[in-house]
Amino acid sequence: MSFASQLRRHDASAPLILVIVCAGVVLASLDLFVVNLALPSLARDLHEHSLAKLSWVLNAFAIVSAAALLPLGRLADRHRAESGFLAGVALFTAASAACGLASSLTALVIFRIVQALGAALLTPTSLRLLLATSAPKRRAASVRTWTAAGGFAAGLGPVVGGLLVPLGWRWVFFVNVPIGLAALIAGFRHLPEVPGRDLPRPDLLGATLATAGVGLLTLGLVEGNDWRWGSPRIVAALALAVLLLAASVLHTLTHRNPLIDPALFRRRAFSGSGVVALLFSVAFGAMVLSIVLWMQDVWGWSALRAGMAFAPGPLMVPAIALLLSGRLIKRFGPGRVIAAGATVYAIGIAWWAVRAGLRPDYLGQVLPGTLLTGTGVGLTMPTFMSTGASALPPQAFATGSAALNMLRQVGLAIGVAVFVALLGSPAGATAALTAYRNAWWAIAAVALAAALAGAATLRGCREPQGTAAGVGSRGAIVSREDRAAT
Repeated sequence: MSFASQLRRHDASAPLILVIVCAGVVLASLDLFVVNLALPSLARDLHEHSLAKLSWVLNAFAIVSAAALLPLGRLADRHRAESGFLAGVALFTAASAACGLASSLTALVIFRIVQALGAALLTPTSLRLLLATSAPKRRAASVRTWTAAGGFAAGLGPVVGGLLVPLGWRWVFFVNVPIGLAALIAGFRHLPEVPGRDLPRPDLLGATLATAGVGLLTLGLVEGNDWRWGSPRIVAALALAVLLLAASVLHTLTHRNPLIDPALFRRRAFSGSGVVALLFSVAFGAMVLSIVLWMQDVWGWSALRAGMAFAPGPLMVPAIALLLSGRLIKRFGPGRVIAAGATVYAIGIAWWAVRAGLRPDYLGQVLPGTLLTGTGVGLTMPTFMSTGASALPPQAFATGSAALNMLRQVGLAIGVAVFVALLGSPAGATAALTAYRNAWWAIAAVALAAALAGAATLRGCREPQGTAAGVGSRGAIVSREDRAAT
């Protein structure tokens, strides 16, 4: 009897587990961008017109979810995975309902923080469930599907927001409730028991250093444009973040019980995937915001029309990820697939930089770039996530996946901050066109950096095909050098 079949209940099939955990990650990913479009409606209804205060509806979620991923991931490895996942979904769903019922901005921000904690718990536990209940040779494919669902949901955020905002801003939160309840009912009935590992409790100092460092870094990034880059608050936040993160790294390297095992970063498949995750997420976060703002602010399109116009890109992601990327990885390896995908993505961004004009021309200006970026996401994002996650040993399934997702969250915050800083406040349509083009060229350059990083750091890594294909006893993706060493 296989390890996977020992874990599963009699009624829990691998496809059903995949569907349930993907429903959870859709919840967390959808909220990354769906709330943006609701801010004007929210401001009118709550009688709050300070953009600095309204931005905390977005920023509180980004800061807390990024900061909480690592400590909650470490705790999740100690306890039953299905219990942690269901607790995260329940917390997120309840907080979503509370957000929709909030009567003040302060209450809404507090409930968004609770939402973020739920997302930070359900994300690593969902991946741990997948990795623990999948046969080693199927793990990479399962993670690609999981990532495709999350990327599709994040990219579809503006579309969903555009559809729901006309009904009222509260519906962008209420929409999470039926999805969450369905995931809870199905998960309670069908998810297998995945016991926790006998690991020591995470060291309090290490957890505090990492959480505070990531939180302050994200705070400085998301507030840089509102508080002004170079202001004492931003400088203090970023400087303290660097000090805390440096102390966290030192603590990890020297402490007998670090928050995350430094040996993970000696696995080239994991560390290389982390570098790509950070760089590509910078380009992804900036891209989603940029094109939706372009169509609304420059072309004057409604939120609904802009969201629907962006939809073909996200629709490409699951199709490419499920039908094409796996075959390409088996033939060429993850490094080359990431290099190709991120390059296609950069070409899509460059298309907008070259072709964008003040006169609306969706078919000639926006659509080709949208299809190219969707193809690039479908090739790149599932590949680096499956490569990094499949390199994890069982005792670090949740912690390692939390680290990868933390890098993605920080990358998204950097991307949005950099794009807004590059865009500035252009005076007039011609100045806006120039600013957007400059920002798109910068985004394309970051995507190309991700392509180069993937080609360089993941060269020689192969996907698990069984023990004959260079897979270690735990089903991890290993490089040629790793195999030679063992």
